[in-house]
Amino acid sequence: MAAPVDLELKKAFTELQAKVIDTQQKVKLADIQIEQLNRTKKHAHLTDTEIMTLVDETNMYEGVGRMFILQSKEVIHNQLLEKQKIAEEKIKELEYIVVYFSCRSFWLCCVG
Repeated sequence: MAAPVDLELKKAFTELQAKVIDTQQKVKLADIQIEQLNRTKKHAHLTDTEIMTLVDETNMYEGVGRMFILQSKEVIHNQLLEKQKIAEEKIKELEYIVVYFSCRSFWLCCVG
C-alpha cells in the first residue's frame, strides 16, 4: 500500500520541480532582457545628450540598413526620446513578469 503513495509523491515532486526550474529560467530570461533594455536606454540617452550639445544647423544622418538619411536635429532627438520611452515601458512589463514568476516560484516551492 505504501508503494503507490510513494510513486504518486515522487511523480508530483518531479512535476513540481520541473515547474520551478521552468519558472526560474523565465525569470533569468526576463532579467537578461531587462539588462539589455537598460543598455539600450542608456545608449539612447547618452547619444541624445551629445546631440543636444551640437548647433541646430548641424547635418545629422540616421543609419538605415546600409545607407544614411539626412535628418534634422529635432527628428533625431525625438527618435531617441521615443526609443528611451519604449525601452522604459518594456522594462516595466518585464519587471512585472519577474515579480509574477518569482511569487509563483515561491508559492510552488513553499506551498506546492
